[in-house]
Amino acid sequence: MDDRMFRNAMGKFTTGVTVITAKWQDEIYGMTANAFMSVSMNPKLISVSIDEKANMHDKMGQVSRFAVSILSDQQRDISMHFARQKEKDKVAFEWFHGVPVIKDAIAAIVCDVYDSYKAGDHTLFIGKVINLETKQGNPLVFFEGKYGTDHLNKNETV
Repeated sequence: MDDRMFRNAMGKFTTGVTVITAKWQDEIYGMTANAFMSVSMNPKLISVSIDEKANMHDKMGQVSRFAVSILSDQQRDISMHFARQKEKDKVAFEWFHGVPVIKDAIAAIVCDVYDSYKAGDHTLFIGKVINLETKQGNPLVFFEGKYGTDHLNKNETV
């Protein structure tokens, strides 16, 4: 199988959209990621997968704490900003336990870096959850390379 076939198959899995953020040397760094998951309840651990070519990869190796903001369906522009699909705009941050998080995200999770594992051309960064907060709202979702649910098959009933 070629890379496109693999990517297309992985795109069949609907995911939420997050922005990973960290502060390093008085600068805020962030990236859009949908490779995020919970790992453990005890201790409370999450994982994010970051391409070794991504600018954020090097920063994650230098910081001791990072955040994951789970975006609402009203925050597509923010996702596109951090995916570098849009010109740089001023992004509104809030500070939570010393880490920048996306303002109005439906969840903000602050983690200490717990461990990391190289896996192919990515690194899995494991975070130990320090604290989190949630807000009301609908999630921003991603399926087959597109945002939202409008293109999903509406003919099926649940």
